[in-house]
Amino acid sequence: MAINLEDYQDILDELGEHATDVLRASWQEATKVFSPRGLEDYLQGAKGLKNLGRGIELVITYLQEAPEVAREIGEDAVPDLVQTAMMMASKTSGAVIEMIFATAPIAAKRLGDEQLFRGYLQLLNHLIAQAPRGLRPMLDKLDVLFGQLTLGGLRRWALWGAQAHRTDYPEQVRYFGLESKEALAVLQKERKGTLFVDVQRRINIYLRALWGRDFFMRPTSGDFENREGYQPFIENYFIHLPDAYDDFEGIPGLELYRATAAHAAAHIVYSHTPISAENLSPLQMAVVSVIEDARVEQLAINAFPGLRQLWAALHVATPDQQASVGDFLNRLARALLDPDYQDDHAWIQKGRELFREAQESLADAAQGPASVAGGRTPLDTNRISWDIGVTLAHDFAQMRLASFNPRSDVLRAPYRDDNRYFWEFEEFDFAKSLEATWGAAKQVRKHVSLMEFVNEIDVETAGDDAEEIWVLPTELFPYEDEGKSYNEMEGKEPVSLPYHYHEWDYQIQLERPSWCTLLEKRPQLGDLAVVDDIVAKNKPIISRLKYLIEAMQPQGVQRLRKQEDGDEIDINAAIRAMIEIRQGEMPDPRIMMRNIRKVRDLSVLVLLDLSESTNELVRGSESSVLSLSREATVLLADAMNKIGDPFAIHGFSSNGRHDVEYYRFKDFGAPYDEKARARIAGMTGQLSTRMGTAIRHAGQFLKYQSSSKKLLLVITDGEPADVDVRDPQYLRFDAKKSVEEMNRNGILTYCMSLDPHADQYVSRIFGAKNFMVVDHVQRLPEKLPMLYMGLTR
Repeated sequence: MAINLEDYQDILDELGEHATDVLRASWQEATKVFSPRGLEDYLQGAKGLKNLGRGIELVITYLQEAPEVAREIGEDAVPDLVQTAMMMASKTSGAVIEMIFATAPIAAKRLGDEQLFRGYLQLLNHLIAQAPRGLRPMLDKLDVLFGQLTLGGLRRWALWGAQAHRTDYPEQVRYFGLESKEALAVLQKERKGTLFVDVQRRINIYLRALWGRDFFMRPTSGDFENREGYQPFIENYFIHLPDAYDDFEGIPGLELYRATAAHAAAHIVYSHTPISAENLSPLQMAVVSVIEDARVEQLAINAFPGLRQLWAALHVATPDQQASVGDFLNRLARALLDPDYQDDHAWIQKGRELFREAQESLADAAQGPASVAGGRTPLDTNRISWDIGVTLAHDFAQMRLASFNPRSDVLRAPYRDDNRYFWEFEEFDFAKSLEATWGAAKQVRKHVSLMEFVNEIDVETAGDDAEEIWVLPTELFPYEDEGKSYNEMEGKEPVSLPYHYHEWDYQIQLERPSWCTLLEKRPQLGDLAVVDDIVAKNKPIISRLKYLIEAMQPQGVQRLRKQEDGDEIDINAAIRAMIEIRQGEMPDPRIMMRNIRKVRDLSVLVLLDLSESTNELVRGSESSVLSLSREATVLLADAMNKIGDPFAIHGFSSNGRHDVEYYRFKDFGAPYDEKARARIAGMTGQLSTRMGTAIRHAGQFLKYQSSSKKLLLVITDGEPADVDVRDPQYLRFDAKKSVEEMNRNGILTYCMSLDPHADQYVSRIFGAKNFMVVDHVQRLPEKLPMLYMGLTR
């Protein structure tokens, strides 16, 4: 790929002379920080911004500042920055977008991480809708704000001001410009003690002084909704530290950063092989983790004795704490680290004794292998952590003091990481599973002619594991029965490639990666007469909707008069202003006109719950929930088709996490024709409702729509549930998490629930204003189109 500016002459011609001069001045710096692919994205971004028509200064600012963003956090952040500007173009002025580009290097430098920078862009996109007058003054003070706040703190500070001054625009400007007492008070409340970006270089030098090598560190922000960050963790040999630390028990945040970084570095240096979690209970894993932490810390202390004092000061467990398993784990962790800590409990004493024997084994091994007695495992291998941890966990279970809760029974020393680095879990690998069951040979689909098909020997015993599958250009019919093809008599329904999605576990507050498997299945075709009967039955509703549909159809260009800023002069208003000036009166400054193009930039996906419960009859009616949902879908699809909005209609059901079935009755870009209506007529209800996975898959279709507004409309008759989940809260929290993911991608998720008791859970999943409970299900065909028009007006 080219890196010479002259190779992009077509883009230079579009940018214009002034922007081209700026680009030539910035090109040498850009080639140092961008790869060839990054340079292509950089120039395409400039071309797209030029086509926005918001002035050449916007393009120039982008060309000057984007290389600095790439230098700080990587070139992948630049396309996201451009995309955010494109999304905001219809919501704010070019001057505000120019300020976003101008301050982007400040945000990139202070955040120091690509993911955090994306979170910052999402915050700006959210604020442009909540507090449009406050964005400009906030950007003016961005350096001050990021000098005192983390990303989560900035978000809470900004949203507080947006909510408090939603309609008071002058006060909104004062708040975001740090000119009001409220702004300073909330800023002080959200202010963190020590920011990672301020001490990162010092921590790097500290670790290099200890181990003579570099360690890669990144900030992570977990305090979007609360004032606590994520627990430190190690992933792909990167040490992830909270983006800010408050002082702890009088210990400065800098010391806490040193302790955290040194502990994580000790894991990387001394944990050479992972520990298998196979056949271990959660309690056993927790105790093994405590021993492994103590093992790497002891090895580090052997090399650098001063680390003991640094770590011991952050342990606050005392012998009188014995209400939970977590209390005992914290006492054990302190006892293994601090020799001056006194604890007479027999279980703690046994842990100390076993760990002391391991230390002596290490000392004996240092003197020579012949002096290692009794075959004990030296401390420099993590096998000793497994042995001691399993022994202590068994003894603790025999005491029957308390039950272990992985969510609450955690280590309270703030510098300890979550230990994911040294655990090895058996994860599902689809490629390996195919190789294990079908062999390494790749299955081939071969398109052949009829004669080649007939003359070749057919292997009757071949199944799904056949090396070749032969495909004819048309269906094949037997001689004796011309009415049915072989496909109809013996064929199998084709199954899509599996889609793997994560799932949120609220008990451990972590995502389970690739936990659910979704399969897209071909919907069955039904009788078109069913759809025709629905239209005939609901003619009164269609008549009432007719005028609403006509009012919502795009009306072309509309001229707005009496504007202070616009596209052309309003001659009548200008004459009136001149008359007022001649009369010595204050003229009306609104002498401009603005031409607004009335278009509907909206994409909608209707997601139908097709679980078994939809087959039940509605009380007091002969219709099932499924038939009423079908009626409502037909009326809604007809309305959307007439309005002209891009829309899709999908459905889902599930039979456990390994079998989430997804049906696409109509896709974006596909016509709403007889085939689509036949699919809607043929939809059936079966199995269960794993809603979160279906919402994530539906979001993939909406995410790639170019519309500025995206709506996911979920129609369900009950709460999320599945055959392999007993905890009723588990799938509710996962569905809530999936809705939050959609919001981050700019997708509004709205639920229409047919469960009269849904108020108890649906508001927690979708938000207080993003749901409707239909008490009288019989009115669903009328309610759904009206709801859609209300949401998209």
